[in-house]
Amino acid sequence: MVSFSDNTSLSCPNNPSQAPKFANTFTTRIFSDVAGDITITVDGESFLLHKFPLVSRSGKIRKMVADGKDYNVSKLELVNFPGGPHTFELAMKFCYGMNFEITAANAALLRCAAEYLEMSEDYREENLIARTEVYLNDVVVQSLEKCVEVLCTCENLPPIVEELGIINTCVEAIAMNACKEQLVSGLSTLDCNGESTELKTGCMEWWIEDLSVLRIDYYHKVITSMARIGVRPDSIVESLMHYAQISLKSIGKCQIWNPARPNSNSGTTENEQKTIVEALVNLLPTLKSSNVPLSFLFGMLRMAIMVEATVACRLELERRIAFRLEMASLDDLLIPSLRAGDSLFDIDTVHRILVNFLQQIEDEENEDSGGYESDGLASLGHGSLLKVGRLIDSYLAEIAPDPYLSLQKFIAMIETLPDYARVIDDGLYRAIDIYLKAHPMLSDHECKKLCKFIDCQKLSQEATNHAAQNERLPVQMAIKVLYFEQLRLKNALCGSSGDGFLSQKISSGVPSAAMSPRDNYASLRRENRELKLEISRMRVRLSELEKEQVVMKRGMMEKSGNGKTFFTSLSKGIGRIGIFSGPGGGKRRKPRGSEGKSGRSRRYSVS
Repeated sequence: MVSFSDNTSLSCPNNPSQAPKFANTFTTRIFSDVAGDITITVDGESFLLHKFPLVSRSGKIRKMVADGKDYNVSKLELVNFPGGPHTFELAMKFCYGMNFEITAANAALLRCAAEYLEMSEDYREENLIARTEVYLNDVVVQSLEKCVEVLCTCENLPPIVEELGIINTCVEAIAMNACKEQLVSGLSTLDCNGESTELKTGCMEWWIEDLSVLRIDYYHKVITSMARIGVRPDSIVESLMHYAQISLKSIGKCQIWNPARPNSNSGTTENEQKTIVEALVNLLPTLKSSNVPLSFLFGMLRMAIMVEATVACRLELERRIAFRLEMASLDDLLIPSLRAGDSLFDIDTVHRILVNFLQQIEDEENEDSGGYESDGLASLGHGSLLKVGRLIDSYLAEIAPDPYLSLQKFIAMIETLPDYARVIDDGLYRAIDIYLKAHPMLSDHECKKLCKFIDCQKLSQEATNHAAQNERLPVQMAIKVLYFEQLRLKNALCGSSGDGFLSQKISSGVPSAAMSPRDNYASLRRENRELKLEISRMRVRLSELEKEQVVMKRGMMEKSGNGKTFFTSLSKGIGRIGIFSGPGGGKRRKPRGSEGKSGRSRRYSVS
C-alpha cells in the first residue's frame, strides 16, 4: 500500500477549460504544461483530464474513447459511478501516479470504482484492482474494527460490492476475529491461583458495541456467521440486546402505551423497525443453547406487536416465553393492547402464552412413557404449574377492573388453567370478586357462570368468611360456601380433617383390569397428581387448624364476663381478619386508577 497525502482537487465544474493543478512530482511534471484533452462528468461534476494516463490503466475509458474515435471524443459521462465524484477523483489520482492513502474508509469504494473502470492487470501491472485486493486481504481482515468500517462504507454502494465478495470477506473476518478474541480473553480470565476456573463473564465483549453501527442485513450476516463458527451463545444474546437497545430506542414507552400514537414514524422508519425486530428474533439462539432474559423477550414481544411484525415472529417469542413462564412477573404479563375499542391489556397474547406453557408441560409428561414418573420430576413440573397458577390469578385480579374486558375473555383465561394448578382458590375468588364489582350490569346467569369456577372446598378460612357475607355472589354460591364451612368446622372438631376424602381418592386410583397398559399408566399418573394436590391442600388446612387451635386456647384462658359464648367471639374475631393483610400476604402491586383501588386492596371487604 502506498501512503500519500494530497489535498488538491481534480474537479473543475466552474471552468472546464482550466487544467487541473497537480503536485510538482516527477510522475506528473510531464503533464504540467499539457492542456487537458478530455472532460469526464460524474454525477454532475466535471473533471478536465488527459486521455493518455487514463486509457493506459482503465479499460472502460479506453473502450469509450476507441468507440468514439471517428467523432474526436472530448467529453464522457460516467453513470452510476460507485462512490461518486470523490472516489472517481482518487481513482484518477492513481492513474496519474499521484500519492494518496488507501484506508478502511475508502478501500471498498476504490475496489468498486476499479471494477467499474476495468482497472485490471490486463492493462497495467499492479493496477488499482490488485492494489485494493491486497489491502483488503492483508490488512482489513486482520482487524475487526477495520472490517466493521469497511462494511459501513458498503451500505451506500451498488450491488456490485456484494458480487465482488467484499461483504462476505468482512463478515467472515469479523466472526473469526471475535472467536479468536473470545478464546484469548477466556484463557486470560482464568484464575491461575486455582481458586476458581470459571470464566469472568461480568463485562460485555468489546466487539458488541462495535457491531451496533452495522445495518441490520449486515449485522444478520455477522451474527449468523458467529453462531456457525462457535461464538458463545451468551455473547450473541448480549450483542442482540445491545443492538435492539440502540436501533429500537425510538419506540418509546409512551408510544407503546398510547394506541392513538401519531404516525410520525410511518413509512421507511417503521418498516425498518419491523425488519429489525423480525431479524433479531430470527437470530435468537436455540432454547437449549442459551438462556435469553425474560425481560428482553417480553420487550421484543411488545415491539413486535407495536410494529405489526409477522405472525411467525410473535408466535416464536410467545413460545420462548412460555418455556419459562413460571419465572415471569406480573408486570411482564401486562402487555398493553393497541387495538381501539378493545380491552386495555392484550389478553389474547397472554392466553396463547399460557396455552403454550400447558402444552409443553403435557409434552414433557408424554415423553416419559417408558415407566412411572419419579417424584423429583413430578414435583418439578407440578411446582412450576403452581407458580404459574398464582401468577395467572394475580394477572386476573389486575385486569378484572377493566370495563372493556369481556366476560368471554375473562372466563377463557380462568378455564384454561387446570384445576390442579391451584392449591387454594383465594386468588381466583379475589379476581372474580373484583370483576363482579367492576361489572355490575352482569346478569344472574352470567354471575353463576363465572362463580362456578370457584371451588368452595379450596377456599381458606378468611376467604370463606368473606364469601359468606359477599352480596355480589349468587345466593347458591353463598349457601354452598356456608355448607362447606360447616363441614370443615365439623371435621376440625371431630379430627377427621378430610381423611375420608383422601381414602376415597386412594381407592379410586386403582386401575381397571380392562384398561390398556397405556391407559392404566395415564390414569395412575393422573391420580398421582391429584393425590399430591390433595396433600398440598391438607397441609394448608392443617396450618389453618393450628392457627384456630391457638385462638381457641387463648379464648379458653380469657374470662367471658360479658356473657358472650366462646364460638361467637371466635367467629367475630375471624371476621375481622383481613384476607391479604399482615406479613403472610406478600407484596402487592400498587393499583392503577381509582376504579380498581377497592377491588385490589389488601382486604376482601370491598363493599
